[in-house]
Amino acid sequence: MRCAVGRGGIVPASAKREGDGATPAGIWRMREVIYRADRVTLPRLVLPSRAMESDDGWCEAPEDVNYNRHVKRPYAASADHMWRGDSLYDVVAVLGYNDDPPVAGKGSAIFLHLARPDFSPSAGCVTLALDDLLAVLGEADIGTCVEIIAP
Repeated sequence: MRCAVGRGGIVPASAKREGDGATPAGIWRMREVIYRADRVTLPRLVLPSRAMESDDGWCEAPEDVNYNRHVKRPYAASADHMWRGDSLYDVVAVLGYNDDPPVAGKGSAIFLHLARPDFSPSAGCVTLALDDLLAVLGEADIGTCVEIIAP
């Protein structure tokens, strides 16, 4: 499947830093699927899933207690707005990178989500076309991982 990765390329997880635009190499478990129910109908999933709400966010502030966690917006610290005007986050699989527990500054919001039409780089996520992402999620279970290999 065609995909895009971060504008900073793929880096070893040990070198990943918040805001560097890089995608961390490694094997990352799919934690949950968050989706825009007003835009997308999901196939039957085994992975935990929930409909996105307009105030959903993802904390990107390393100094915050909720770093690399789901939050509600407005939020006092920096938080990625999940409910976007474009389609990129219409379907998001949260990858288990730097989340158990999060280490401040090692990177946040590493998702598997929808690609731009031209497959231009992401901010550090792995992106796929809608049909491909839905196919992957339809086959995934709670043990499914995404392997990101450095070139």
